[in-house]
Amino acid sequence: MSWLQQEIRELKVNRYIMIDEEPCRILSIQTGKTGKHGEAKSRIEAVGLFDEKKRSISHPVTHKVKVPQIDKRKAQVLALIGEDKAQLMDLETYETFELEIPADFKGQIQPGAEILYMVAMGRKKMTRL
Repeated sequence: MSWLQQEIRELKVNRYIMIDEEPCRILSIQTGKTGKHGEAKSRIEAVGLFDEKKRSISHPVTHKVKVPQIDKRKAQVLALIGEDKAQLMDLETYETFELEIPADFKGQIQPGAEILYMVAMGRKKMTRL
């Protein structure tokens, strides 16, 4: 997948942003007033979609940042591979692939069940049962 460019003033909480080439979900945005000789600055707190690390950036509100295109899809569980992987089939393209099972879904996923997953910057992650 790819990314788009947006100004910081157009971003909103719970949307997505690229920080350090990692797609992140925005947790909070604080904007300061304009200074005597400058423009308003924004501080963005975000958490990585794939590594769950907290990140923050601070830029003027007119600064352009990368915004990843997130594709949310449905898949069917074909088989469980051990305790930590599942073989899935996309319900639109019929592509099969393997994904790690997140810790909070372990023991809940059964073959034949439908799950939701996201694709961002060529990487995939399970999001819901």
